Amino acid sequence: MKPTSEWVEHYLRTLVYVEQASPHTARAYSQDLRQFEAFAGALDKVTSRDIRSWISELMKSGLSPRTAARKLAVIRSFFRFVRYQSWRSDNPASRILTPRFRPLLPRVLTMDEAHDFMESARHLSGKLGLRNWALLELLYGAGLRSQEAVSLNNNDVVMPARFVRVKGKGGKEREVPFGRKAGEALERYLSELRPHLASPRTAALFVNYRGTRLTTRSVRRVVKSVLARSAIQRQVSPHWLRHSFATHMLANGADLRVIQELLGHSLLRTTQLYTLVSQEHITKVYLNAHPRA
Repeated sequence: MKPTSEWVEHYLRTLVYVEQASPHTARAYSQDLRQFEAFAGALDKVTSRDIRSWISELMKSGLSPRTAARKLAVIRSFFRFVRYQSWRSDNPASRILTPRFRPLLPRVLTMDEAHDFMESARHLSGKLGLRNWALLELLYGAGLRSQEAVSLNNNDVVMPARFVRVKGKGGKEREVPFGRKAGEALERYLSELRPHLASPRTAALFVNYRGTRLTTRSVRRVVKSVLARSAIQRQVSPHWLRHSFATHMLANGADLRVIQELLGHSLLRTTQLYTLVSQEHITKVYLNAHPRA
């Protein structure tokens, strides 16, 4: 059996290289596991009581139930892995109740704001304007995560059928259609700009001014620059476009399970958060519009 000091390292390597977790996720998991190990001691001796005591101490110190629940999920996942490796015969976290908390509702653009944002992107000038327009249309038109968008290769986009092959979290692949507006933007980018911009050896769909693959940091900069040109008075992140895609689809009658497939969610309950967003919007409209509200 591996020494317990190597358990965490082996688990984190599996997260990154097998489950395709992002470096950011791996760092967060590592911090949580090191914090727990410092509290509880040797991982081969940890009991359910140790884990409950840790969660209790965290919440007494002012940690939110949401964050405590996330940390417990990391511990539960880690010991599930340890048991699978036969380093322990049990998972001491398996029966510990998750702290209850109210889920954070996804932040979204209204449909008018989404239209304004995309029209602002459409009229971008400069050498990279076409790329930025195509990128944003695809983020909103296909509900992609930033990492998914920058990971796309040129041959992942299928024209004129208008769908894109996406590799999501955990290496899970899906095919997502996109609409006429995104198709128009991509066609122009692919025919007018990318051939002159991309270096000969890059397969990336979206490239920077050096001809190499775009980064998620660049995506954030693009969103910020378009936001400054729009009439929207809120700070918008790239992930808002994915949330807006799902919420607007739901508001216009799309089936929840279809949205689940398009977003690449493993669990339906993750997608169900968007029903709460829609209900909140309905309530706001009612309160603002009804004379006796």
